[in-house]
Amino acid sequence: MHTATSLLDSCTPGMTLPQGFYLDKAIFEAEMQSIFQTQWLFAGHSCEVAEPGQYFTLSIGRESLIVIRDREGNLQAHFNVCRHRGSRLAWSDRGCVKSLVCPYHGWVYQLDGSLKAARLMGETFNPDAYPLVSTSVRELAGLVFVCFSPQPPDFEAAVSAIAPQLGPHRLDQAKVIARDRYHINANWKTILENNRECYHCRVAHPEFMLSNYDAGLPGDDRNKRFQRTVKDAYQRWQSMGLNPQDVSFPDGSWFRVARFPLRNGFLTESLHGRLTAPLMGNLPSADVGSLRLVGMPNFWGHANADYTMTTQVIPLSPEATQINVAFLVHPDAVEGTDYAVDDVAAVWRATSEQDWQICESNYLGVCSSAYQPGHLSPLMEASVAQFITWYLRQMTSHPSAASSSKW
Repeated sequence: MHTATSLLDSCTPGMTLPQGFYLDKAIFEAEMQSIFQTQWLFAGHSCEVAEPGQYFTLSIGRESLIVIRDREGNLQAHFNVCRHRGSRLAWSDRGCVKSLVCPYHGWVYQLDGSLKAARLMGETFNPDAYPLVSTSVRELAGLVFVCFSPQPPDFEAAVSAIAPQLGPHRLDQAKVIARDRYHINANWKTILENNRECYHCRVAHPEFMLSNYDAGLPGDDRNKRFQRTVKDAYQRWQSMGLNPQDVSFPDGSWFRVARFPLRNGFLTESLHGRLTAPLMGNLPSADVGSLRLVGMPNFWGHANADYTMTTQVIPLSPEATQINVAFLVHPDAVEGTDYAVDDVAAVWRATSEQDWQICESNYLGVCSSAYQPGHLSPLMEASVAQFITWYLRQMTSHPSAASSSKW
């Protein structure tokens, strides 16, 4: 049995985590409590719940939420649990309803979670005492985040950093044109660690490298020419009113946003460099690079001039993770005329699926008796070290979760 202190003491700065962090079921359960029950989680897109009654569900561990727009236009996040005997209310991933009706005994809830009707419960029953249990939900420039904790981490800093930069893409008015779901045989942390570095990009991602530089992450100052390219791009974007800023996990927080230039000849992350769909939102030009977004522990995305890709990470067990990738374009774009799904998704379907193969291979090695923590490159993997530091802080800063797990 390990204590939280001995767990922390077993880690070495600048090294990958010891094997138990990726294999141990007790540690996984502690992560679900210390991280996924306490942090802001990416849930979906505002455009999917734009009208009253539209909803989608989010399942994390034992929890399921219904994210729904109420009749007053407010976004609600209700636990998917009937107040009668606990039945799930919504079985579909998404839909549109006039009210939430329990399929077990027919209790009816308003969109705001209040109990409207409970049949055959007697004259003394008070429906006002049985609203749905709800939790925190926030919209950020078209992205929806939820937090299970009654005291969620600060969200305003993320709004201040991300909204001015993502806002012109108008994801709140976009439409989802494709959803790809993957089952990955790897621990969720290997997937986050892989995302936090581009050390592997030249080796593994030929499609991604057509339009992108493998530079610009924290700690990487080897490419002076790239730095000049970024400086010139920032001046150009500022003249357009885009307000570019590189905000990277300030004060150890959970988010990053940065707009990056693409290689010469590329207006978007496509195989051919040309736009794959009409300009999104009210962007002033196609020359806006690619806005990169990260939200730990379960989100990253790239917002291009013509489309946005979002990735959602859902831990299933120590050795399995679900990944949901979505592609969004301008709401008026017509498939077959303005875009083809395969063209829009080409780079990120290739890159994502290459990453899943890499992560599964990496996890097989981590499971071996030969695995030992490895050295991280200070030039190329500083963001991995940053993620590990953030992760360990969360794991040791929630005593109630830590004490309930036999580390």
